Amino acid sequence: MNKPDKQRGLVLVYTGDGKGKTTAALGLAVRACGRGKRVLVIQFIKSPDRTYGEKIMFDKMGIEMHQKGIGFTWLKTPDEHREALKEAWAFTKEKVMSGVYDVVILDELNNALSISTFPIDDVLPLREVLELIGSRPQGMHMVITGRNVHPEVKNKADLVTEMTPLKHYYDEGIPAVKGIEF
Repeated sequence: MNKPDKQRGLVLVYTGDGKGKTTAALGLAVRACGRGKRVLVIQFIKSPDRTYGEKIMFDKMGIEMHQKGIGFTWLKTPDEHREALKEAWAFTKEKVMSGVYDVVILDELNNALSISTFPIDDVLPLREVLELIGSRPQGMHMVITGRNVHPEVKNKADLVTEMTPLKHYYDEGIPAVKGIEF
């Protein structure tokens, strides 16, 4: 009988149309930090030009977080998004393979991989994402969030949780709430 390898590092995916994917990943970051783990969060869509509550708190806690995106895809040109994602992916590969971190959270990577308004594979190749998941340093846990998880990313994961909306205040016209969404 094979015993599970507790040292291999896990791949966790939080996906689906419901709220809570990033929130779950950030909660995991706090838990890992509390246990002395070195945590890195890279956000693929969120822009450093906006203020986010999690970034404010993580800076105080010593959790390294980088917003590498430029915001929602409909607010900027495809070329601007392509360049930002290209830079984000190069940054991600370097950070993951540095061996410095115990937990790496790739927030909204699924969203980035599923962009269909412009060619994505030449700046964020799925093949390279799968290779990075498989070749990350021994023991590193990786968390990937965002809607529309690619089936091949799902197959690489040890855990996939799908957030399903049952009711949401957006449907009543309540916009994003400071301290809840950002």
